[in-house]
Amino acid sequence: MPNIGFGVFRMTDQAECEEAVVQAIQAGYRLIDTAAAYENEEAVGRAIKRCGISREDLFITTKLWITDTSYEKAKEGFYRSLKRLGLDYIDLYLIHQPYNDYYGAWRALEELYEEGKIRAIGVDNFTQDRLADFIFFNKIKPAINMIECNVFFQREDERQYLNQQNIVMQAWSPLAAGQGNLFTNPLLCEIAGAHNKSVAQIILRWIVQRGIVPVVKSSNPTRMKENLDIFDFTLTENEMKKIATLDTGHSYAMSRDTGDAVTDFLEKSSLYRV
Repeated sequence: MPNIGFGVFRMTDQAECEEAVVQAIQAGYRLIDTAAAYENEEAVGRAIKRCGISREDLFITTKLWITDTSYEKAKEGFYRSLKRLGLDYIDLYLIHQPYNDYYGAWRALEELYEEGKIRAIGVDNFTQDRLADFIFFNKIKPAINMIECNVFFQREDERQYLNQQNIVMQAWSPLAAGQGNLFTNPLLCEIAGAHNKSVAQIILRWIVQRGIVPVVKSSNPTRMKENLDIFDFTLTENEMKKIATLDTGHSYAMSRDTGDAVTDFLEKSSLYRV
């Protein structure tokens, strides 16, 4: 799996999403992250066909929504996503939220994995205690847990636990949607100046150095390239420690003016009833 990805959350304009994914792939991204709940899998699929990069060189992630989170419905949800994307297999398939019968859904995902329809299976938004229980009662351990992680909500306990379990941690909202005056933070600006980099690049480099895979989003081609340009420098141990002091221990995504992300999804979930 690539060590940085491009996400399309809230890209509901189909043409805009398609073009953004094409530009992201052309900029160098190989991990593309979408979900049934994002309502843009078809746009991502069209971009994959247009991009000029072979399917084998791309890593495509999508996610099972809560209305399909059961043994009976999980395969139906998976094959709908596969059809929308126009693909023969998915590189990574995640249970999007720990709601409904996610144990039953996991059994279905295990079967799809064993059939070769999915290269890896994982979970999204699972807390440590819920994940520990999940691991104990299932045959195949999740390869990934995708959770919110940024400088204001650093999730160090979760990171250490996932490392112990040999589960990769992916970070959604790695730039905290720019909240908390993130891009003008004096400490981050100081470190950015020392490396001749942007604040966003410093944050993404900090995440990667912690062994976490960030998934970033932008429709601006310049920013797409900038967010990828984080592998020609290293933050010092002292800089890493200074950034650690910014942790508030609280979610920024769940306090956005746009509303609670889970509530937003739950309100949309009727769109996915079959």
